[in-house]
Amino acid sequence: MALITNILIDSEFITLGQFLKIADIISSGGEAKSFLAENMILVNGKEDRRRGRKLYKDDIVEIDRKQYRICI
Repeated sequence: MALITNILIDSEFITLGQFLKIADIISSGGEAKSFLAENMILVNGKEDRRRGRKLYKDDIVEIDRKQYRICI
């Protein structure tokens, strides 16, 4: 079983673009568009490359075989 990194948020949801910055995957919000275009992103097991995709509590994001769980 893969290790899942918990990402703590303080609101009902965050966008996929915000997640990338909070998880230290990118250094600025401006990098989100190109990162999403160049990398395979799975949200709850389905490919999704929308910066504005809303992520809620218990959603699982997988990038390069690393998994992240959204926590409140």
